[in-house]
Amino acid sequence: MKKGFFFDMDGVLFDSMPNHARAWEIVMARHGLHFTKRDCYLQEGCTSRDVIQNAYRQQKPDVQISLEDVEAFYREKGEMFIELGGAKPMRGVYDVLKAIQAMPDTQIWVVTGSAQTTLLDQLNSAFPGIFARERMITAFECPHGKPRPEPYLKAWERSGLKKEECCVIENAPLGLQAARAADLFTIVVNTGPLVYEDFAPWKPDAFLPDMKALLDYLPNLV
Repeated sequence: MKKGFFFDMDGVLFDSMPNHARAWEIVMARHGLHFTKRDCYLQEGCTSRDVIQNAYRQQKPDVQISLEDVEAFYREKGEMFIELGGAKPMRGVYDVLKAIQAMPDTQIWVVTGSAQTTLLDQLNSAFPGIFARERMITAFECPHGKPRPEPYLKAWERSGLKKEECCVIENAPLGLQAARAADLFTIVVNTGPLVYEDFAPWKPDAFLPDMKALLDYLPNLV
């Protein structure tokens, strides 16, 4: 029986990826960097610092970008994301969260590469009564994010559960890679434009099309 449920945030809890992708595309172009919607989905799960530094490393290897420049870049991208409309809760995910909460002895965690200081407020506003600060793993706890396994390993260690009692819910290949490297059961809910072949190398335990399918799948985890 699964007792620990580790949710990625963007593209799982929040339908935020379209605006994230567009914001990255616009701000990268301002800095002379090419970045597509597909690039965004394939790199989802990385910290923003890694996304920016990777873009410079690949496209402008002769340019030295300071941490201050990276932080300014990230703020610019965040402002564009808000300007484009920000995020709204993923359709159907609150029903999933409430169903899990009603199961005996369960823990619900959020494991994200985000460094938003208002993250808990955002989660409490969208999903009242579900999340607690002590069950959040963010970029503040794990500055080296996905695809490294550390974020999910940290959630597992803090949960006090056995690995076989834990389940990761992801929507991104790098998040799946991180969860599999942590040796955790992983469900992909494919809420974006990618296809199964983008996830296949890491062999998700389940591959579902939307939150309704995840809700229907939950009895298999009891």
